Amino acid sequence: MPLVAHTDLPTFERLAQEGETILSGDTAVQQEIRELHVGLLNMMPDAAIRATERQFFRLVGQSNQIAQFYMHPFTLDTLPRGPEGRAHIERYYETFEQIKRDGLDALIITGANVTQSDLSLEPFWEPLIEVIDWACENVTSTLCSCLATHAVMQFRYGQKRQPLGFKRWGVYPHRVLDRRHPLVSGVNTRFDVPHSRFNEISRSQFEGQGLKVLAESDTAGPHLAVSEDGLRIVFFQGHPEYDIISLLKEYKREVKRYVAGAIDTYPPFPEHYFTARSQAILDEHRERVQAALARRAPVPELPEALITSSLDNTWHDTAEAVINNWIGIVYQLTHIDRRRPFKNNVDPANPLKALRETG
Repeated sequence: MPLVAHTDLPTFERLAQEGETILSGDTAVQQEIRELHVGLLNMMPDAAIRATERQFFRLVGQSNQIAQFYMHPFTLDTLPRGPEGRAHIERYYETFEQIKRDGLDALIITGANVTQSDLSLEPFWEPLIEVIDWACENVTSTLCSCLATHAVMQFRYGQKRQPLGFKRWGVYPHRVLDRRHPLVSGVNTRFDVPHSRFNEISRSQFEGQGLKVLAESDTAGPHLAVSEDGLRIVFFQGHPEYDIISLLKEYKREVKRYVAGAIDTYPPFPEHYFTARSQAILDEHRERVQAALARRAPVPELPEALITSSLDNTWHDTAEAVINNWIGIVYQLTHIDRRRPFKNNVDPANPLKALRETG
């Protein structure tokens, strides 16, 4: 069902141009369709903040539940921002105080760039704890993406992420471990998910705290897990929200870092992403880049146009199905007890019990 453009956030117009159904606020209020209010705590840096909005807004908007989706982006004041990022946030984003005042049905928390080996030293640490603590008492379900999963596992469960010693980077096959959980209802038993990280939380770390791993890769480890009650916190360790070109853009940024001297080694390819022909084109480009650097000549641009047409998106359908299930659960639980999901007739220790009892 449609997203509601209840503000003039440019992401709504961009998604409409892509063919997504977007209702104006005036049109939405004239329809007798239930509202769902979904928060997006966007911790991504300025260069990625708009793309991250589009990715998560798109996934929610493509959910087929009978509801109108009001998205509420906000961020943390302690995160470093440039002038453009601050202007975007000040104009289009809500404050956490507004979020707490008005309430949410569901919350999504993005990843973030990190500079410290210990997440507790990052500027988002204390305010993120405050958001999570509030959400666990006041929001039906919170979905944590990648770095947010690592942070919550550290401060809420005492499990620090473990360095891999390399970058886990590419698109990896996963299998569903518990087909009975409603989050994976109707999902392919094997599916792909992109990953991009230097650290991981292992299956034993999740399960040692009473958490349930629902989907895992033999290579990339756990992707989808849930808190001990089955719903309150949903953990993504991969990036199912990625666009088809996201890993290509990331590869391009890594090449630019190499050219600038920020890294010593030319970046490897994301695994299981580029075709053999694309890899040959990019190998040739690497040779041209390194030759130009040796001559101190201008470096050629990465030939994106020769690569994009051969890229395949093998993860979006499953991502859409999982988000659809997630939104559906939230919809049913908030219908049982609107905006008071863990009061009265919904057991906070077992919220999924209410779904079984109501059919």
